[in-house]
Amino acid sequence: MTGLLVLAGTPIGDVEDAPPRLAKELAEADVVAAEDTRRLRRLAQALEVAPTGRIVSYFEGNEVGRTPELVEALLGGARVLLVTDAGMPSVSDPGYRLVAAAVEAGVRITAVPGPSAVLTALALSGLPVDRFCFEGFLPRKGGERGARLRELVAEPRTMVFFESPHRIEESLKAMAEAFGAERAAAVCRELTKTYEEVKRGALGDLAAWAADGVRGEITVVVEGAPAAAPAAVDAAELARRVALRVDAGEHRKEAIAAVAVEAGLPKREVFDAVVAAKSAS
Repeated sequence: MTGLLVLAGTPIGDVEDAPPRLAKELAEADVVAAEDTRRLRRLAQALEVAPTGRIVSYFEGNEVGRTPELVEALLGGARVLLVTDAGMPSVSDPGYRLVAAAVEAGVRITAVPGPSAVLTALALSGLPVDRFCFEGFLPRKGGERGARLRELVAEPRTMVFFESPHRIEESLKAMAEAFGAERAAAVCRELTKTYEEVKRGALGDLAAWAADGVRGEITVVVEGAPAAAPAAVDAAELARRVALRVDAGEHRKEAIAAVAVEAGLPKREVFDAVVAAKSAS
């Protein structure tokens, strides 16, 4: 019988946000894989729990080599708990490789849902939340960063990014250049911590604000691209489209309504174009 891989969310700031099940999982896991073992021990102390299992590091620098070791433990029946420094594993943090390997090995996986900087910033931003995408950290090099942002120019969904304090000004400037200085955004820093701050405004204004320096863990939320306005269609083209539909067997009324929807125009305007074309002929 194989073991169980448990992905557990950890506080992004306030330790009181730790999910209640986290302490239980820390106490019962056979192996705890932590992004930073020192931070894990401090968290366990704050939660007043003493892990009884083996604690190993699992971070970007060693996850490729350590993943097979953890999968072997899982196949041997171990309960493996995976935690990162803050938030949910795999979300711009170590975890994806282990999850993929566990899936391939047929190991059962579950999660202890917990805090997420992505969703917290999105909710606080004041921007649309019905559709969004997470872009993680932008490339460090200016050229690569600009190229990535140009790929997102027409993205209609609200976008969420992570950024470091020493790159936030340049990233906001690059966003203002790519998306337009007036595009709405929110810079969320130190979420759930003592100095939590959410700065909302246009990208150009936020870039100027960031010039004075921004500290802490930062999440940036940017409004999606506005819907493109329908291309203008002249009266002769409207009449031609209606005529094609009528020739294909549609009633003129239905043809006018369909063309109006296609062109994003009132039906009356399409009707007038049809009448004008008939008079001209």
